[in-house]
Amino acid sequence: MKAVFIIYNQALTERVQVLLDKNNARGFSQWKDVMGRGSEKGEPHMGTHTWPAMNSATIAIVEEHTAEKLLHGVNEINQTAEQQGIRAFVWNVIDSAG
Repeated sequence: MKAVFIIYNQALTERVQVLLDKNNARGFSQWKDVMGRGSEKGEPHMGTHTWPAMNSATIAIVEEHTAEKLLHGVNEINQTAEQQGIRAFVWNVIDSAG
């Protein structure tokens, strides 16, 4: 199993949801109003007067083949919405039920 952590500008929320649905990633949790700044080109998303944008974050626990599809989908979104910002990170997960 893999944990795919996706953090993105809130403007991309619908596209991330479509990506999850398209890949049948049913087990996920989401956070709204996440503050931060991208590591390379990203401007701060702080919800302030100076930096008004905000991020959201989603973590999905999926099979390895689905994780690869999600990463590919995040890269596709990023190519068309680089200014908004979206990144994904993956961790190995051990399921306590098995």
